Amino acid sequence: MATVTYSKATRIYPGTERPAVDSLDLEIGDGEFLVLVGPSGCGKSTSLRMLAGLEDVDSGSISIEGRDVTHLPPKARDIAMVFQNYALYPHMTVYENMAFALKLRKTSKADIDRRVKEAAALLQLEEYLNRKPKALSGGQRQRVAMGRAIVREPQVFLMDEPLSNLDAKLRVQTRTQIATLQAKLGTTTVYVTHDQVEAMTMGHRVAVLLDGQLQQVDTPRVLYDRPANVFVAGFIGSPAMNIKTVPLTDHGAAFEQIILPLTREQVEAANGNGGNGRVTVGFRPDDTDLVGANDGGIPLVVELVEDLGADANIYGHAALDGGSERFTVRTDRRHMPSMGDTVYVKPRTDQHHVFHAVTGERL
Repeated sequence: MATVTYSKATRIYPGTERPAVDSLDLEIGDGEFLVLVGPSGCGKSTSLRMLAGLEDVDSGSISIEGRDVTHLPPKARDIAMVFQNYALYPHMTVYENMAFALKLRKTSKADIDRRVKEAAALLQLEEYLNRKPKALSGGQRQRVAMGRAIVREPQVFLMDEPLSNLDAKLRVQTRTQIATLQAKLGTTTVYVTHDQVEAMTMGHRVAVLLDGQLQQVDTPRVLYDRPANVFVAGFIGSPAMNIKTVPLTDHGAAFEQIILPLTREQVEAANGNGGNGRVTVGFRPDDTDLVGANDGGIPLVVELVEDLGADANIYGHAALDGGSERFTVRTDRRHMPSMGDTVYVKPRTDQHHVFHAVTGERL
């Protein structure tokens, strides 16, 4: 177990001007499960590969348990990596795949046998030890790849989208197993995914990246309740938050006839830095109510209804600020409208999020 520290770590690929990872400052605690998340091309996998020693660090540094590993080869870093494609040796049995790295280290046969069998028991792989990878399902192969990492007893586990090749049901099952396993082993783990649901359900903390820059790092609950900027607000949560830039009045944000109240400080901050009388407001689909036609809601023409069983997602458009804007609302199935209906939506005034119209920062 170990702490991991990125200090202004930067990676610029040859032939490009913009850094793939730009001055990343991030500290990962001893035994912590930290998830790096963001859209494709945001730098999350590059950040992980820099820690693994598979990518150069052009400036800044990376340390593991206080030891500078910036320029050390991968084998000298005491890390174990689980890849997206499992990377198992097809001609070896499960036992041989899990034991291979230990054999290279010239570990004793007795120690290899003990570690492999302990890992197999943890991962419920005992009955598959004599099989070859082609005789296993995708989920079983992923567990073998996990077992190969576990037997090395590294200071840090690195996982690069390990569930992306699994079907939806198996992903849910396997992510639960990984989270439970990490809690049992207590090994510091850095996990990369593009799936924000995966990030929110697995990580002790989640680091959100965009264009190589760290946007926010915090617990899943804080990211959901207090996103630091418009990007994090729109990226975290499913369905995505409704985010609209609207006129600013002395009392709040004007959604046509509805005024969402803002504090005096928020109004002043929104007007500064070139805000020019506009403010960006976000509210989550589940922080809205369907109200009567005369109760001051935003009229929404329904385009699609997703019946999820206990509740439903309603997608529609509303006339707003001279244009047509898309909105998403969640409701229970008792109030489920039909396509083409007009419903009236009212955001809950104590649940909305306020951002600067130009900088996108939280107010």
